[in-house]
Amino acid sequence: MLIYKNIFWFNSLCLLLIIVFIIYNKIFDVSVGGLFLPPPTPLYPGAGLFTHGFQILCSIPPIVCAFSFTLLKTIKPNNRYNQFFLYSAILTTGYLVNGIYRLHIIFLQFGIPKLVTIVCYTIIASLYGLAFRRQIKSTPYTILIASLVLLFIAITVDSLHLEGDGTPSLLEGIPKLLSGLNVALYFWFVCYREVLHSLQPAKN
Repeated sequence: MLIYKNIFWFNSLCLLLIIVFIIYNKIFDVSVGGLFLPPPTPLYPGAGLFTHGFQILCSIPPIVCAFSFTLLKTIKPNNRYNQFFLYSAILTTGYLVNGIYRLHIIFLQFGIPKLVTIVCYTIIASLYGLAFRRQIKSTPYTILIASLVLLFIAITVDSLHLEGDGTPSLLEGIPKLLSGLNVALYFWFVCYREVLHSLQPAKN
């Protein structure tokens, strides 16, 4: 069956990636066991709760968009949202990876300023918005705009390097968390609406 063939290839690809990273770690004399290093134990109950919550929220759009793209490609190959969902999945996956691995911090080790990374991300997001402006305009895009505004607030607070114990973290974390929530809701509703709309002719 095709499903078993696909599962076999995905498992093979996963194993291949594991082997590649094992070889990479061996070459640079880094612990291979670190590839499966568990996350640090919270210092107290609730430590990092909303940070992990934000990461979970960021994982929703890539999965929803990728699934919707795959489904719509089968139901309606010429659907105008197909490419939108595909590139949305790619873009939000990149954002998820950055959120988990803090790529902007890693880039600092290579001498790439955080501002340069932010500018690059902004350019990519702008190109995405321009390429799919028609599709975005036909959606409740105010939710997306609100998410971007909240994210901008979080980035601004972070760049100010405010002093204090908990207030700076709250000022950055709350808008960031709400931004992730609204992006997840936006793509959830848009994907749900379009998939449902595409299935309606089949019911008739």
